[in-house]
Amino acid sequence: MSDKILRSNNKNVIPDDDEASTYRFIIVAAKRARQLQGGARSYLPTTSRKPTVSAMEEVRRGLVKYEDLGKEAEVEKSQEETL
Repeated sequence: MSDKILRSNNKNVIPDDDEASTYRFIIVAAKRARQLQGGARSYLPTTSRKPTVSAMEEVRRGLVKYEDLGKEAEVEKSQEETL
């Protein structure tokens, strides 16, 4: 079943995201779109004038690097609990 969900959702997935989180894709793309609106250069040549479209394509292709700070906090918390 999860394979079926992944196939239907594959256009909104970050390539290196193990969980295939659509929410994470949206957050990363939104932050990248804000960077593009602020004057950052696009990683791709594009005909689109909309920064959201460019940002989503960059994220889809794995060109945008991101850090999941929530996971790091979970790991630190679990390490403290084991001590």
